[in-house]
Amino acid sequence: MKRIFTLFVALATVCVVMAAECVIVPRPASFEPQKGKVTLTSKSVVYVADKSLVRPATMFCSNVASEKGLQLSVVEKHPKGKGVIALSIDKSLGEEEYLLDVTKQGVVIKGGSEKAVFYGLQSLRQVVFHSKGNAKKVSVECMTVKDKPHFGYRGGMLDVCRHFFSVDEVKKYIDILALHKVNRFHWHLTEDQGWRIEIKKYPELTKIGSVRKETATYTTNPKNGRTMISGYDGKPHGGFFTQDEVREIVRYATERYIDVIPEIDMPGHMVAALATYPELGCTKGPYEVRKTWGIAKDILCAGRESTFEFVEGVLEEVLALFPSKYIHIGGDEAPKHRWKVCPDCQKRIQEEGLKDEHELQSYFMKRVEKFLAKHGRSIIGWDEILEGGVSKTATVMAWRGAKRGILAAKMGNKVIMTPYHYCYLDYAQTSNRVANGEPISGGRNGKRPLTLRKAYSFDPYDQLNEQERKVILGVQGNMWTEYVATFDHLQQMILPRTAAIAEVGWSYGNQNYDDFARRMHLLRKLYDKCGYKYAPYFFNGIE
Repeated sequence: MKRIFTLFVALATVCVVMAAECVIVPRPASFEPQKGKVTLTSKSVVYVADKSLVRPATMFCSNVASEKGLQLSVVEKHPKGKGVIALSIDKSLGEEEYLLDVTKQGVVIKGGSEKAVFYGLQSLRQVVFHSKGNAKKVSVECMTVKDKPHFGYRGGMLDVCRHFFSVDEVKKYIDILALHKVNRFHWHLTEDQGWRIEIKKYPELTKIGSVRKETATYTTNPKNGRTMISGYDGKPHGGFFTQDEVREIVRYATERYIDVIPEIDMPGHMVAALATYPELGCTKGPYEVRKTWGIAKDILCAGRESTFEFVEGVLEEVLALFPSKYIHIGGDEAPKHRWKVCPDCQKRIQEEGLKDEHELQSYFMKRVEKFLAKHGRSIIGWDEILEGGVSKTATVMAWRGAKRGILAAKMGNKVIMTPYHYCYLDYAQTSNRVANGEPISGGRNGKRPLTLRKAYSFDPYDQLNEQERKVILGVQGNMWTEYVATFDHLQQMILPRTAAIAEVGWSYGNQNYDDFARRMHLLRKLYDKCGYKYAPYFFNGIE
């Protein structure tokens, strides 16, 4: 009888622990299950000790209502009784640090800022969703969560140039970032295949540069896995965001504590601008908005002053729309073919005492950086800006592998790690794309897949010493859209891999893939409730 009783107690203890297992993604820095539960009902309220917390509290109530059916209200006077969710700011905590304490009496969230309280509510949102109960009553297991992110920069990039996405779709993308506690939205707005932002000083950019006549269709070369053109669809593709729409998206992201970083890519990837204003190119055209993917030989002419007048004119309007500290100015994939034979570019090289065309690009980027610095902004550029020399104040986005990040770190530049092997979400998600029914994708279409497990294995500090690690600002997942024409498809490319990169950024040093996989099977249910489309491969045991 004694043995049976002992076994019963042991099983009961296990059940309590299992019931209070962590369900939060990204995984918190510290999670401790406690004994007991608290009941939340429609009579429960969210109390805000500071008026600045009304907005995140209201957003939380809206989420819980749509996802769990539980109707909560926000109050600014502390009520008596149990089941109160109390929010407050505690300046002794870090800017993104929060405490979440669920007791039998109620829930307390304290954060070092509004943003931190918002993150605490995102965690509670997941906890409430996974708790037992319905619209009338939800029983939440008691727990203590102490949490803060490892990296200050946790980004998601969306390319709206290769394929255009609507304001509502961009907002939904931002919602996905917010759920995963991502705090930067890198918005890729200009490309060879389409100019997507209204610039009133240059109205033709959106009249001409935003539309391509048709789009190439692609198939996979069975020998090497690379894509190749199979034809053209014969359909014009275009679209752009008005300045009012940009302001609306920036406002929407800001309400979710996400900074929007615009990218105006230069001097390469500018064919849409050249097609509009051909005098900006070395050959002066004619040019056409590109119908194919890849890298174009035609880039902005670095020899003529009119080019810099154009760039500064564009950026002046961009600065008025985006309050972000950072402005991304690209710098990637800019072939020097035209510059080598352009009299104006060669004259610029001689006059400035430059060594070659790589130093000419460095001159170009530094000049743009000085212009932005006068307006109190800092630049981010892809790791090609290291070629020919880069200023110490430029932040480098390392996409071509760890070596570029290491080089930038050794030079003392701030670095955002986004190597394509781990962070390019346009890549295939399984090792056998065709057999698993995956659509055509970036990379080598399954020859070099980015599985959920591989994304989770990403180490932003790989091969860096202690000193070099200090300049790593964080990580970012990139969603390029050459082969992604619909928002459903886009969601299936970013989910669930965005969760893996988000956990690398938030929980670095506190990771466990098996535990992450367990929590992802739970988070999947929240994806379903939110109506998010996600790739099925991981959930079906395929990688």
